[in-house]
Amino acid sequence: MTDPGEELQQRLERVLLGGRRKYTRLEVAEKAGVPDERSRRLWRALGFATVRDDEVVFTDADVEAMRTADQLVQSGLIDPSIEVSVTRALGQHLSRLAEWQVDMLWELIREQPEPGRGERQVTRLVDRLLPELERVQNFVWRRHLAAYAGRAFAAPDEHLETRTEVVGFVDMVGYTRLTRQIGEDELSRVLDAFETLATEVIAEHHGRVVKMIGDEVLFVADAPVDAAEIALTLTERTSADETLPSVRAGMASGRILSRFGDVYGSVVNLAARLTSVARPGTILVDRELATELAEEKAYELRVRRPVTVRGYNRLRPAALRRASEAPTGMFASSQQLAAEMLGLTPATEPEEPRRRRRRGR
Repeated sequence: MTDPGEELQQRLERVLLGGRRKYTRLEVAEKAGVPDERSRRLWRALGFATVRDDEVVFTDADVEAMRTADQLVQSGLIDPSIEVSVTRALGQHLSRLAEWQVDMLWELIREQPEPGRGERQVTRLVDRLLPELERVQNFVWRRHLAAYAGRAFAAPDEHLETRTEVVGFVDMVGYTRLTRQIGEDELSRVLDAFETLATEVIAEHHGRVVKMIGDEVLFVADAPVDAAEIALTLTERTSADETLPSVRAGMASGRILSRFGDVYGSVVNLAARLTSVARPGTILVDRELATELAEEKAYELRVRRPVTVRGYNRLRPAALRRASEAPTGMFASSQQLAAEMLGLTPATEPEEPRRRRRRGR
């Protein structure tokens, strides 16, 4: 006698996989015309468990997917040298999406009255929702394609993999302590509220969320001013929300390597190190970004004492904040002072008076 849970799983599989399981991995490779070892590498790269050669776990949809992937490589669209890397990135991103969607579906099923939780009812619900999810995902994917294509064609001479951008981390302060003080439901609410706020603010100011790392968001922005507004707005809005912990941020500007949706390089590491030494409610920026923001009257930059962090000795960051009322005198704005302290502009007064003025501040 078949277990009811197993029957439901089989019903859902037929809906989700587009048919019954009827092929082994070797049969899929043969039907798709793809070498055995290559099909094995692609299957693993997608994040699926290794299956025995005699296990009947694949469907007609698997054959078609393998055939399509092979055609993309044969056409030259995907270089054979990065085929596995592309497949791995695709599997990782879609795996997270699928996990979230199944959690959402399970919550929906639990909210139904008992009669609505039967095998047929659940199967019909999934069968009805699947095309809607596919349409939404397809729309979002196409919109992102349009956005990135617009950028690529707007700057045809720019190398899209390695380019100059501002990298920023915004980190919730006291997250570890918070996890010990509140329950799972409350923690989920806090994380959801932070992710929602971060996503909205980053999008509003033309940035891109690279990834959420638990209590932290990693983002990039093309323009220094956009990055500054993202960090400042997130800091201000979390401070104003009594239900969210305060945040701290670190940002750096320079060349990054963008690879399969993630970013790498010394600039990313530097932004992370700056975040680790920032105080609650503080935004620290590196010398390069301080240079780029020095002439922006909307901001103040205050140079901090040198700090040593992993990989960087005597790092001298600047604290970024919104400009207050403009002072008068030799330093009409803190940007000028910060720029001079960073050695970005020539001094405007003799050395001795300038030293005395600093000691008197």
